[in-house]
Amino acid sequence: MQRLVDNVLAVAKESVKTFTYESLNHIVRLINGISALLLAILPGKTSILEGIHGWELRPTFRGPRFPRWMGNGVSSFNQFIHELSVDSDASSSVDNSSGEEDSDDNIVPLSPLSQSSRGVANPRNTQSFKLSRVRSTRGVQALKDHFIQRTTDRRRGVIEDLHLAIEIYIEQIFEMVHKAAHFVLSPTETFRVLFGWFSHHSNGSEDIAAGDLNATVPTSTLGEDDPTPTGRKTNFHPLNTDARTCRDVITELGYPYEAIPVVTADGYVLMLERIPRRESRKVVYLQHGIMDSSMGWVSNGVVGSPAFAAFDQGYDVFLGNLRGLVSREHVDKNISSSQYWHYSINEHGTEDIPAMIEKLHEVKISELKSTHPVLEEECNRDQPYKLCAICHSLGGAGILMYIITRRIEEKPHKLSRLILLSPAGFHDDTNIMFTVVEHIFLLLAPILAPLVPGLYIPTRFFRMLLNKLARDFHNYPAVGGLVQTLMSYVVGGDSSNWIGVIGLPHYNMNDMPGVSFRVALHLAQMKRARKFQMFDYGSTAANMKVYGSPEPLDLGEYYGLIDVPVDLVAGHKDKVIRPSMVRKHYKLMKEAGVDVSYNEFEYAHLDFTFSHHEELLAYVMSRLKLVEPARRQLLLNSVRLKKKESGS
Repeated sequence: MQRLVDNVLAVAKESVKTFTYESLNHIVRLINGISALLLAILPGKTSILEGIHGWELRPTFRGPRFPRWMGNGVSSFNQFIHELSVDSDASSSVDNSSGEEDSDDNIVPLSPLSQSSRGVANPRNTQSFKLSRVRSTRGVQALKDHFIQRTTDRRRGVIEDLHLAIEIYIEQIFEMVHKAAHFVLSPTETFRVLFGWFSHHSNGSEDIAAGDLNATVPTSTLGEDDPTPTGRKTNFHPLNTDARTCRDVITELGYPYEAIPVVTADGYVLMLERIPRRESRKVVYLQHGIMDSSMGWVSNGVVGSPAFAAFDQGYDVFLGNLRGLVSREHVDKNISSSQYWHYSINEHGTEDIPAMIEKLHEVKISELKSTHPVLEEECNRDQPYKLCAICHSLGGAGILMYIITRRIEEKPHKLSRLILLSPAGFHDDTNIMFTVVEHIFLLLAPILAPLVPGLYIPTRFFRMLLNKLARDFHNYPAVGGLVQTLMSYVVGGDSSNWIGVIGLPHYNMNDMPGVSFRVALHLAQMKRARKFQMFDYGSTAANMKVYGSPEPLDLGEYYGLIDVPVDLVAGHKDKVIRPSMVRKHYKLMKEAGVDVSYNEFEYAHLDFTFSHHEELLAYVMSRLKLVEPARRQLLLNSVRLKKKESGS
């Protein structure tokens, strides 16, 4: 009788699991189909969806060649990955006929940090170190699979979690039914168990508490001699999301990393991240835009990210992070939400960026003195390194504000060149959606400011949900395409990969960048005034206290103070900051006598950081190369060093 009941329960359980699994799949297919129908009737979807690719955080393994900007000075790991790709493409036919003796079990995937070997043999077989070409190809494929698994399989979507949860609950329900049937059919066993519960009640409570950490999922297989379910330890992580940081991405790809905490004058704690070349006198500072972080500069993997491209060209790379994280990093640990988010773009340009560049300068001077003793005299007299800044969107407005305010205050800004990718500042040429938002912010600012000090996702649960939905949007392309199209409508038809960016790990359950209400209000003020101005505090008295004038400072009128070359880059498909607004920067700078250039590419707003475009990176690297440490000064330093050595 017990065997019959076990067989019936096993069949019923598998039937219920199959039914629920297929039902959920049919519902998802229905939603995906309806999304496809809606997508088919929406206008403008072709231009919006045509460039949706390349947002995944994974190394690019199969590029046909190295990008032009990496012709020299390529890092050893980039060289390694490129050679692996070439070897794999050249020997794919050999791989298909390699035979069963070259099992993947004999190959251990190579660590990204290893630069001296092409494959690691299993220690169980010492002769496997002498790999044939066929086995080497197997090792290449194993390495690729290893990387792709590490970079793409780190999170589950909502649908995947639902599948897993339903299966676990069905297992648990049928386990309870099985135990109940077993107790009914075996009364003596029932009395024995009950007696054990009553006699060991205290111990049993501790066992139950410990057992919650590792749930036992009963399983059984039809057709076995004894189909009785058996316990199997399974760790169920319902919050399985990708929470990698910029540090994780950099170090996983084999690059050095350093984190430098920076405290601003008003107490905000920022993180200045770095891919260090301590001995280099070529330095580049990268500054992200709104609702972004340093992750944007490394999100395209080894050969598609500006930060890695600059490092491979010999630059010491610093990645700035503006204030505005949900974690609210501040010296005052008890700071309230309204106090933390009480800042505008003014604070980005006059507090955040100055603090990070001062820290950068302090670090570089200290390191160059220690690595180049002959430079100590130059360090005391001049700046011994050249600093270029690459800034995107709001970061561009912040860096311009930084230079102008420093020149007004007659303080050095330490920069040698600016490369501004779709910089913010002028916003009067926008679509109807931005105009509506402008009027709402300006009209309701006194009411909304105390109620909504910052714009962000406030709870870990909803941040987790957003991260998981991004995975589902990727798995179900019609749903993802529909959401992408609707989001594009909201931002005026910009064809950036908005869904792909949401799926990046800097939007995770633990932390994410937000934007303060006053930053959004500041942008609305710029749009209304049709000027690149500092924040308007709303009254003549308040403006007089801050600026010494009844009106906020019009930064465009001070472009003549910019004393470094500026390269402006616009995106022809950019509907967030249109090319006409970037050209407005260019016109005012040209009239003010600034050494400025203008270039335009067929990109949308987020393509400048989150998409891999070789043409753009080649251009950026070419502009960086225009700023080099003076060869004459280097020769003089070399002569001084030789004289010093000969004299001693």
